[in-house]
Amino acid sequence: MNRNLSYKGYYAAVEFSAEDDLFIGRIAGINDVVTFEGESVAELKTAFHEAVDDYLAACAEIGKKPEKAYSGQLMLRLSPEVHAKAALAAELAGKSLNQWSEEALSAAADAE
Repeated sequence: MNRNLSYKGYYAAVEFSAEDDLFIGRIAGINDVVTFEGESVAELKTAFHEAVDDYLAACAEIGKKPEKAYSGQLMLRLSPEVHAKAALAAELAGKSLNQWSEEALSAAADAE
């Protein structure tokens, strides 16, 4: 089962409002605020696709480069103890800390 909505490289963050009996979503991972809604899953998916298409069209119209969800660069602040443990684990695995961290984060994200 896939719990994520994705379209053209964009993902949706979705909540359900029991009060309004409505799914409410926004494009996740970008600074621009782009929202959409639907009363059913089918309506929500359609509204998400329309929101992405409208966002891309609006960016093209004003000459703005559309944001992409993530750049691939990540800055972390860790305690010195965790940093040392991770660096040692990477070295013992024969990997760079960057490569080891990417694999660890990927495995953790896939476990969700």
